[in-house]
Amino acid sequence: MMRAGQDRLARIVLSFVADPGDPVLGALLRSCTPADITGVLSSSADPRAALPGGSREIPGLSRAFERWRARLDQVPSTGRLAAWDRVGLRLICPGEPEWPTQLDDLGAARPVVLWLRGAADLRYACLRSVSVVGSRAATAYGSHVATEMAAAVAERGWSVVSGGAFGIDSCAHRGALASDGLTVAVLASGLNYGYPRGHHDLFAAIAAQGALVSECPPDRAPTRPGFLVRNRIIAALSRGTVVVEAALRSGALNSAKHARELRRPLMAVPGPVTSDQSAGCHELIREAGALCVTGARDVIEHVSPVGTDLAGPRLGPAVPRDHLDPVATAVLEAVPMRGGRGPASIAVLAGVDLDTALRCLGLLAAAGFVQRCEQGWRARKDQG
Repeated sequence: MMRAGQDRLARIVLSFVADPGDPVLGALLRSCTPADITGVLSSSADPRAALPGGSREIPGLSRAFERWRARLDQVPSTGRLAAWDRVGLRLICPGEPEWPTQLDDLGAARPVVLWLRGAADLRYACLRSVSVVGSRAATAYGSHVATEMAAAVAERGWSVVSGGAFGIDSCAHRGALASDGLTVAVLASGLNYGYPRGHHDLFAAIAAQGALVSECPPDRAPTRPGFLVRNRIIAALSRGTVVVEAALRSGALNSAKHARELRRPLMAVPGPVTSDQSAGCHELIREAGALCVTGARDVIEHVSPVGTDLAGPRLGPAVPRDHLDPVATAVLEAVPMRGGRGPASIAVLAGVDLDTALRCLGLLAAAGFVQRCEQGWRARKDQG
């Protein structure tokens, strides 16, 4: 227990001195404990001499320690950590009960810690989850698709993960919230900073019904590279990623790249061929092997374990004649739309005896499918 507590405190220190996704730190954590690293960090020792042999060969190791040591004054006091806890922020580390184990698939790029705010248990919320991402400059078409898809996914008991940004991300979160579903927003800023600021109310709603997540210290502003680094978490938290709308240079394509690297289902929604905002989706389908999806039904089928949540054959809307039994359907097919036909001829064409034909014709007439005429029987033009 003491060792676990030391490693937790060491991870907090490392999360303040190293940038999110720092490749040197990720490589170090493969062969050293967090406490080993902070022990060398707090001394003046040369890391190449003080760390285990394999760690000494990591490129950029000395420069990384110089950079991290210069930031040690940013590490918060225990009082500051307690203050964040009092306002509803909690911190989780790998191996703890709320840690989503699918993040371990990131290997050396796994977050050092995660800061959370919200009512949902993150591990539970992400057991059945789908990432829905796309352009900030969403069109009316993309906004509609993202909202409806997220709402339908949430209605089926799946959580919706996105990045909390303007455009498609916000539509995905709002769609899930509208269905009283779970939604998780992975922010590129600290949770107290809450970028974008214009989503203050949305973030409050997500925290009340789901969870806000960040690997950044609570008060830290976002950086331009930080948005791309954040995308790996969005892809890793979920069982699959859907790109609803994206231009050829959209950051959403970066999330798609991470999903492919993680061997998770990658899906894209087709859009108008005249829309630049869908060009990235078409590129993913054409060149990256993304699965073409048009609604929640398709998405859930692709992310579900084999043999579960199968949608079955795609059918058009049900019409009244769909509910007829095979014999009645055969009789109805033998009744012409124009002119008319006698019951004996209808029986022959339907392959039934005359009594069966007369019985079915009576039932079809009562249901509004056929009507009597001078020549016998004819189908009603308004029948389904």
